[in-house]
Parts: sequence; structure tokens; C-alpha cells
Amino acid sequence: MSLSDAAPLDLTRAAWADRFAAVAAENTTREYPYAAHHTTSGPDDRALPVELHPAFATSYDWHSSVHMHWLAARLVAHGLSADLEARLTTILRAHLSADHLATEAAYFHTTPHYERPYGWAWLAKLAAEVSASDVPAIRELAPGFVPVVDVLEDLVTRWVDGAAHPVRHGVHSNSAFGLLLVLEAARSLGRDELAATVERAAREWFGEDAGWPFAWERSGHDFLSAGLAEADLMRAVLTPAEFATWSDGFFAQVRSGDAILQSTVVRDENDPQQVGAPVRARPVASGIGPAHRGRPARR
Repeated sequence: MSLSDAAPLDLTRAAWADRFAAVAAENTTREYPYAAHHTTSGPDDRALPVELHPAFATSYDWHSSVHMHWLAARLVAHGLSADLEARLTTILRAHLSADHLATEAAYFHTTPHYERPYGWAWLAKLAAEVSASDVPAIRELAPGFVPVVDVLEDLVTRWVDGAAHPVRHGVHSNSAFGLLLVLEAARSLGRDELAATVERAAREWFGEDAGWPFAWERSGHDFLSAGLAEADLMRAVLTPAEFATWSDGFFAQVRSGDAILQSTVVRDENDPQQVGAPVRARPVASGIGPAHRGRPARR
């Protein structure tokens, strides 16, 4: 059957929200496997992930856990079936307590480069999602995020003030993608100084870019387009007139039919370098979901 013969996709919220919610519930309650990126300081430094990160010790790693909690908070606000809404709300309230978030903030104080900038970005987005939620039980968690966002604001400011150049490749450390999410969160949270810091950094790092070599993209390790991520950030920072001029120069080498304008090809969906981070967030991919469903869920 050709694509033209296939039934049209149902893109209404009701068609996909519960399925995404089931994925979020699975990932935010599965403790292992967990890729802990903690730098061990000595033979007695043997803390379990849940001790180091009581809010985000699920999914596959720290930033994936943060991302899954953001998804859960967003889905609860969008409307779900009653049982899934209750389950996700219970998980969020248990994990995102003020005490747990204070521990996360303290960890950043002692390890200021941890998860920069991808994890920072998703944590900022989670804080913004919780703070703006239409669901009272979720919005009540917002005060606990204040010390976390305070730390993030300091870390982002010190990072961009101390770095002469951005990171431009298409994986987690991409500067443009991280800055865009931080900017969106800062604006939502009313963190005007943080928003101004990001806008200044974007103009300094990317304002003079032109003729981006899109033909060099499609690295086998990337999960985002470094060029399009940069353009997305500048769209959010520049005025419409400024962006029109900037984009004319930035996209100067793109022509109709170029590969960057076409969907990419994944030949092996179980190869994490081809599919990127999302494969680790799926409950069954790589066979890790069912093998651990018998473990007690963390609350």
C-alpha cells in the first residue's frame, strides 16, 4: 500500500495523549538500567542514582528522566484518561518534592558542568511547565523549583560569559538547542535577566554566521541538525526584520532538493547512533522494558 493510499493520521490530542502518557509513566518509574554520569571522588563515593538524584533517577539517564517528567507534566495539563492522569500526578508529586529538588540544586553547586547544556535546558523547561500548569496539583510544585532555577541561571550566565565559542555539533552539547530551551523557559518564568543573557550570547555566538554548510550535516551520530537548531534559536532572538536578513545569509547554500530538506534514513532502529536519544526513552526498545517490569516502582 502506498503512502497516498494509507488512512490519514489522526493528530488530535485524544488519539495520542494516553499512549505518550503510558510511556512517561513507564520511564519515570523504572530505576534500571540507569547510565549514571557521576564522577566518583573516591572509594567511599558509592551512592546509588536515587541517592544522588532523588527527583530524576529513572528512565535511562538524568536528562532523559528530566525530559520524561516534563512530558508527564505537559500531558497532565493537556487532559488524559482519569487513571493515567491520577498516576502521572502521583508520580510527579512524589518525585518533584521540594526536598528532592533541593538535593538536585545542591548537586549542581558541587558539579557545575554536569549535564551542560542539554540537561539544564530540559530542567528549565520542566520548571516552566510546572509553574504555568493549569492543574493545581502540578502548579503547587512550582516553589520547589525556585532554588533549582536560581542555580541554573548562575550556571548559564557563567558558561556563556566564559566561553568564546559555542558547541556546534548535533548532539546533547549543542549550544544553540540548549540556549533556545533555556530562553523559552526564562521568558515563561519571568526571568528577564536570564533571557537577556541568552539573547546576548546568541547574538555574540551566531549573529555573524552565514553560508552554513548544510551539505556537511547528516553525521551518523547526530540527532538534531546543528544548522536548523541555530536558525531556530536566532528566530526566537532576532526581530522579524533582523531574522530575514540573517537567514538570507545563513541559508545561502541551500537549494531546492538538497538532502537537508528531505527526511533522513534510519536503517537500524536499534542502533542508538542512528536514532539518537529517543530510543532510550521508549519502554521496550533494546528489550530493556519488559525485563525490568517486575521491579518495584520508585515513588
